[in-house]
Amino acid sequence: MQYEGDGGVRREVLLSPDRARLTLGRSSQADISFADDSEVSRLHAAVEWMAGHWTIVDDGLSRNGTYVGGDRLTGRRRLRHGDTIRIGTSLLTFHDFSGIGDEATRIASEMPDTRSLTETQRAVLVALCRPYKHNATFANPASNQQIATEIFLSVDAVKTHLRVLFAKFGVEDLPQNVKRVRLAERAIQSGVISQRDL
Repeated sequence: MQYEGDGGVRREVLLSPDRARLTLGRSSQADISFADDSEVSRLHAAVEWMAGHWTIVDDGLSRNGTYVGGDRLTGRRRLRHGDTIRIGTSLLTFHDFSGIGDEATRIASEMPDTRSLTETQRAVLVALCRPYKHNATFANPASNQQIATEIFLSVDAVKTHLRVLFAKFGVEDLPQNVKRVRLAERAIQSGVISQRDL
């Protein structure tokens, strides 16, 4: 990741899964600090390694918002090679030299957003993803019964909503035992469900 630091000096930070979270902000305690940019909040956003991909997350911590490629970020978004990130008046550029151009990159651009989901579909997704709270690595999605109990629906109603969500997130053709995990991963990676929701 490249950015212009204080004094106009061009800097580069090598991202490694060994250090899965980097904070961005005006504070000197931030991993990447923009002390001279008054439009950057003390803790503005974070870059996190999640499910094999780098993501940027702004859960409403920033006063002026975080922008990726000109679009205001809400929640979490997977980063792609060449993405520009603006916080305050500062710009960062994400570079991925791993050479991995997998299907997940293509699918991410086709993901639904919060506006394309009904209130009940979103409630089902939040309940499904709840075990992933605090970025739990080895979590399993909630069962149909757990979802039904949490949001006061019948198990059959939950199954019906999940079938629609499987189709919306492009996982309907995956094996049955994989669909729920992929749906939860894609909902979180795309930013439709944020840690704050959980």
